[in-house]
Amino acid sequence: MTYISRTMEEKLISMIDKYQVIMITGPRQVGKSTLLNYISRTLDKKINKVTLDDLMLRNQAKNDPELFLRTHETPLIIDEFQYAPELLSYIKMIVDNDNEKIIFGEKKQIETLYFLTGSQIFETMKEISESLAGRVGILDLYGLSEREIEKKEDELFIPDIENIKKREKTEYKSILDLYKKIFKGSYPELYTNEKEIEQYYSDYFRTYIEKDIRKIINIKDENKFIKFVSSLAARTGQEFIATSVASEVGIDNKTASAWLSILKNTGIVYLLQPYMNNSVGRAVKREKIYFTDTGLACYLAGYVDYVTLEKSAYSGAIFETYIVNEIIKSFVNHGKDARKHLYYYRDNNQKEIDLLINYNNIIYPIEIKKSANPGKDAIKNFDVVNNFETQKGSGIVLCMTKDIVAYDDNNYMVPIEYI
Repeated sequence: MTYISRTMEEKLISMIDKYQVIMITGPRQVGKSTLLNYISRTLDKKINKVTLDDLMLRNQAKNDPELFLRTHETPLIIDEFQYAPELLSYIKMIVDNDNEKIIFGEKKQIETLYFLTGSQIFETMKEISESLAGRVGILDLYGLSEREIEKKEDELFIPDIENIKKREKTEYKSILDLYKKIFKGSYPELYTNEKEIEQYYSDYFRTYIEKDIRKIINIKDENKFIKFVSSLAARTGQEFIATSVASEVGIDNKTASAWLSILKNTGIVYLLQPYMNNSVGRAVKREKIYFTDTGLACYLAGYVDYVTLEKSAYSGAIFETYIVNEIIKSFVNHGKDARKHLYYYRDNNQKEIDLLINYNNIIYPIEIKKSANPGKDAIKNFDVVNNFETQKGSGIVLCMTKDIVAYDDNNYMVPIEYI
């Protein structure tokens, strides 16, 4: 096995000894613990580690959290922290005591005491940010980005055309090369070990059900939950309409919405918010669903090879999912909250824009097309941004073209290799 460098390393290192607690959240097996172990070795800094996947340690942490924390010397990584939220109040007391020592001159400066990782982004995480406000740094980690896989520099993706032209392109991808990559997905283990893809995702989903879902909720009919997740996978890139999914699976709307929340909070799906402000009166208010890993989405949707995938009716939606994920990773890997910057637009007149990036109070409209030469129709809705209460930036169509091509002075076709 070889370690694949992560873009987040720089941001994580910059946070160490500026926050007493650092938390990394994200889906299972995206490399949270591996990243922390690598940072520990790189900094030549001894960081102790425990994982609450260990049932004995978990029971101790839950039943006697004070003793648990006294037993393990800081700095300490606590993996799968969400299994023992009882630790939080004691960590807060330790951090408060540490602050008093700094205030009264008994200690010179802040140092990071705890590194917490969690694959369930639930109320515990909200409690952490509220209880330790100003003392906790929170990062989200997803699967590998294309730039991480290719070991290329990864700067924040802002669609200003002059910035795009300065970016190093990733390797050119033929349509089948791209769909082979989409089908494989982004979990690090698939790139560091030779594993059969279908078996990997079968094992992954089984572990997800056993370690996450069964511990969160009591599902009376597990087959319905699996059918629900598969139904959502087939809808990646679409707006979430509870009635449609519920009817197909045989559950009520309330259950469908609750189960969607679980998938979001365990990092399996990302919900892209509609763009809303005072000047957008007719915009729809439904969220769009994107699976955070295209390989898992393909597995759950029933695809067994990338050639069939590329020729299927699913190919456009999974292409869009891949592109949106790459842009999300660009933001979260630099410590940015993607939810504050990424939106989509659709109104009651059926005008739609696949993605809006709002950065520095400038909105950049983006369309995503599988075509190598999308026509000018691709930018026909970009003018709606002129009605927003912000400045409009370059409009781009991310597609399979080989070179940047101008539609006009402010709108461009851009190869996906620039993401």
